[in-house]
Amino acid sequence: MRRALLGVFVLAVASAAAALGCEGRPRPADATSTEPPRKSGPAIAVMDLSGGLPEQEKPGLFGVTGAKKSFDEALRITTDIRDDKKSVGVMVKLGGAQIGAARAQELAEMLAGIKAKKSVFCHADALSNTTLMVAAKGCSSIWISPAGEVEAIGLAAQVVYMRRLLVDELHLNVDFLQVGKFKGAEEPLTRDGPSPEARASLMSVLADMREAWIETLSTSRPKATPDIVEDGPWSPQRAKELGLVDEVGYFDEALAEVKKQTGGVRERVVFGSGAEEKEGDLDELVRALAGESSATGPIALVRATGSISMTAGGNGILGGRGGIIEKDFNRTIAKLEKDDDVKAVVIRIDSPGGSALASDLMWHQLMKLRRKKPLVFSVGDMAASGGYYLACTGDYIFAEPMSIVGSIGVVGGKIGVGDALERIGVHAETFPAHPSKPGAAARAAYESPLVKWDEPTKVRVLDSMTSVYELFLARIVEGRSTRGRQISRDKVAESAEGRIFGGKEGKARGLVDEIGGLGDAIAKARELANLSESARVAVIAGKSGLFEALDPGASGGAGESVGASMTSPIRLLERTVPDVVPFVTSMAPLAEGERTAVAVPFAVTVR
Repeated sequence: MRRALLGVFVLAVASAAAALGCEGRPRPADATSTEPPRKSGPAIAVMDLSGGLPEQEKPGLFGVTGAKKSFDEALRITTDIRDDKKSVGVMVKLGGAQIGAARAQELAEMLAGIKAKKSVFCHADALSNTTLMVAAKGCSSIWISPAGEVEAIGLAAQVVYMRRLLVDELHLNVDFLQVGKFKGAEEPLTRDGPSPEARASLMSVLADMREAWIETLSTSRPKATPDIVEDGPWSPQRAKELGLVDEVGYFDEALAEVKKQTGGVRERVVFGSGAEEKEGDLDELVRALAGESSATGPIALVRATGSISMTAGGNGILGGRGGIIEKDFNRTIAKLEKDDDVKAVVIRIDSPGGSALASDLMWHQLMKLRRKKPLVFSVGDMAASGGYYLACTGDYIFAEPMSIVGSIGVVGGKIGVGDALERIGVHAETFPAHPSKPGAAARAAYESPLVKWDEPTKVRVLDSMTSVYELFLARIVEGRSTRGRQISRDKVAESAEGRIFGGKEGKARGLVDEIGGLGDAIAKARELANLSESARVAVIAGKSGLFEALDPGASGGAGESVGASMTSPIRLLERTVPDVVPFVTSMAPLAEGERTAVAVPFAVTVR
């Protein structure tokens, strides 16, 4: 078996070498070509964001992630472009990309830094709430395709409540409990509408996010008043008349214009599809196949994206789902703790939470690392519930105004089918080994979907959940009491019970230390480790190597994913409504044997 695997490995490397080798060879001149592309002279740096800007690129063949398509890579490249004297201008291709609110805020700041030194043109086929914000702040000139649309429509949340369907129509037993009156995680299953507490929590965070969004737009584009940016969608020509965009035209026309204005004679794709590859790509492929990090550096950047779980869930009800897997994550953190060449660690987190058990195990491993070297967290769109459980271990936590933090609470329960089956003539009988003990049957079968919880069982489950909630508060107190800070349980409790907050409110409440993005978090890590401003940042791969990926027993390996996950419900959701996947999977541990979860109550995405 090992010989066969080695053959696959060598073949893959040889194929990659051939591909990389061929890519660099000059192609024969086309018979109809009048002039070959210029390879020297002033250049226009092209950033292709039309494929989106994910926190982490999805892995391709053998688990190798794509290059120059992730958010942290965009941060590095924009810094390079800003200081590159050979690039006289920048062309940003937005296409119809959907970019999360917090990432959009930092991207806008990145581009604004370049705009202060050179022209930045942006072209889009369609502009959403967040990509309009990016273009408004970061671009010297905004272009929109003639058949495109400016979807400046304002921010809103929509929550689906299913109690009547589940209980009245399908006759299912919905046994869900929560600790924290603002948590609201069970409300979509147990209510026909929001509780006053859940409504207040959601409306508060929406107000904070709206304020940050409006402020960015109106400061960058004085004509972008709330009356306009919340009253779309607008046609391209109308958007131009309103001052939301500057020109209506095609991408090639915008590119020609930026060349004309800057004196650029060629374009160079630096990010996204068609980006120039850097030296050492073959070595990087070999390391990736072996499960090693792509590079080394005194600052280690770890991506923690998606729901939190003990396993990849390949055999669960939802199929393989990825996310932040306890086994993989803790193995990575343990390696960084022991690596003396790593002087500080930055974790970029974007998670709605998930398994309470996995969150606590990861918290423990992160605290061990923090005792040896600086640990800084950068919050992407969200570090809520279990996501915040991890983030509280940081020496410092950075978040954007439109990031979401908090949701400190616990939810647990199950959906039972016993009553529904009884209606069609199917009866389940429980036979306890100790039949004379009152409640023995209900207790022994409390995990069964065929039996609903009686009141004594609910009391015991709630008691267990309350214990997890108190542990959650204690972990935050210990995690946040560092670097001269001392936080009490009462102080944490004021922001607990499931409330969610925007970045600014989170900072005011002591849940966040600084308003800023990934770049700011990296700068703080360098400062804490007494490193220079140019100290290298190494992105630590979270994926396993080829050999482990083919091991059926490995977390998230091929044995779990190749067969079942291709047709799993999660794969269907990824193709249809990808934004909700992290939120659905954050509750998946409850369907796979665990009885408590630390997860955000509803899917909150801003586009």
